Amino acid sequence: MADRGIQSYRDLVVWQKAIALSVACYQLTANFPKEEIYGLTAQIRRSSVSIAANIAEGHGREHTRSFVQFLRTSQGSLKELETHLIISEKVRLISQAQLDEQLSAADELGRMLRALIRSLQNKLEEVE
Repeated sequence: MADRGIQSYRDLVVWQKAIALSVACYQLTANFPKEEIYGLTAQIRRSSVSIAANIAEGHGREHTRSFVQFLRTSQGSLKELETHLIISEKVRLISQAQLDEQLSAADELGRMLRALIRSLQNKLEEVE
C-alpha cells in the first residue's frame, strides 16, 4: 500500500489537509453559543474529525479496496461537514466570509480525495 516516501498515513497530504480543516472547524466553533454544544458545534467537530480519521484507518488496512471504501466514507463526512457549515451561516453563527473560507478548503480536500480514489482504482484495474 505504501508508495515511495509514504511510510504512514501522516505522510499523506490529503490527511494533513483534513487535519488542518478539522483544526479550523474547532477554532470556528469555539465561539458558538453554549446551547449549540450538543447541536451544530458537536456535529461540525464530529464530521470534520471523521474525515481525517477515515483516511488514517483506511490507510492502515491491508487491502486497497478497503482503503478506497474508507476514502469514500471520508467524502461523505466532508459533504456532511459542508452542510453543517452552510446551516451555521444561515442561522448566523458564522459569517459568509467564514463559510466561504471553509468551503474553499473543503472543495480542495474533496478534489484530493477524488483524485486519490481514482488513482487507487486505476491501480486495482491494472492488477486485475
